[in-house]
Amino acid sequence: MILTVTLNTALDITYRVQALRPHASHRVSEVTERPGGKGLNVARVLAALGHEVTVTGFAGGATGRVIQDRLTSTPGVIDALLPVSGATRRTIAVVDERTGDTTQLNEPGPAITPPEWSAFQEAYEDLLASADAVALCGSLPPGVPVGAYAGLVRTARAAGVPVVLDTSGEPLRRGVAARPDLIKPNADELAELTGSHEPLRATQDALRRGARAVVASLGTDGLLAAAPEGRWRAAPPARVHGNPTGAGDSAVAGLLSGLVEHLPWPDRLTRAVALSAATVAAPVAGEFDRRVYEELLERVAVTSGVNAA
Repeated sequence: MILTVTLNTALDITYRVQALRPHASHRVSEVTERPGGKGLNVARVLAALGHEVTVTGFAGGATGRVIQDRLTSTPGVIDALLPVSGATRRTIAVVDERTGDTTQLNEPGPAITPPEWSAFQEAYEDLLASADAVALCGSLPPGVPVGAYAGLVRTARAAGVPVVLDTSGEPLRRGVAARPDLIKPNADELAELTGSHEPLRATQDALRRGARAVVASLGTDGLLAAAPEGRWRAAPPARVHGNPTGAGDSAVAGLLSGLVEHLPWPDRLTRAVALSAATVAAPVAGEFDRRVYEELLERVAVTSGVNAA
């Protein structure tokens, strides 16, 4: 079983409009709703790949109930979200059908009380007992300590469970020091962590800060990976147009599935890039276009032994 942690879950709502114009009224051509937050997106992709996944984190209010109702109908995903008194947030993505661009609006999460945080930590430790790997994903809601991910990384390491960390800012900086098995920042998050805007140099610095492996998302240029086994770049054959929301989460799912399947790094990166691009081609976050995914598996280019510029 793979465990994904989403402390700041959300109901992802996607609106599609013919053309998005500031200061104008719009007729929405399509509305979709999905349980969201980075770890829930990761879980749905993992389940679609055939893995058994348990999701945990927080859910509260009417929005939280909608999320849990939707999760019960998702094959391969087990709901272990904990109830909280606050209301789970919503995120709004507006897709401009003319350009393919997406505008994102993210509500704040619910305030988590100290007893709720303590209850989560106990439940998390219990879930780790049957986990093959764990992914810690996304932002922290109000009330959760900024060093929360560092503590959760240490708990996973003490239980002998490989841990992937995908967050940003101060939670990432503190989490890296706890020595996660893998971090997956994007280029901006990596630069914020290390102070370097040269991706390869920044990945090496992140390794020195404690991460055992680093895979950096470079947008349309694919992924850059640094690990004790080597360094690689992996890139799709061409840019895929569509909604990029959730593409990084699909990359995490590809890396995590490759980890538990003991695939070599080039195969993990190929899967991650193909899933990421296939998610851009899908209409909503947490899903991927399987036809695009299978086509790209044969066309992703992986280069080993890359050097700093």
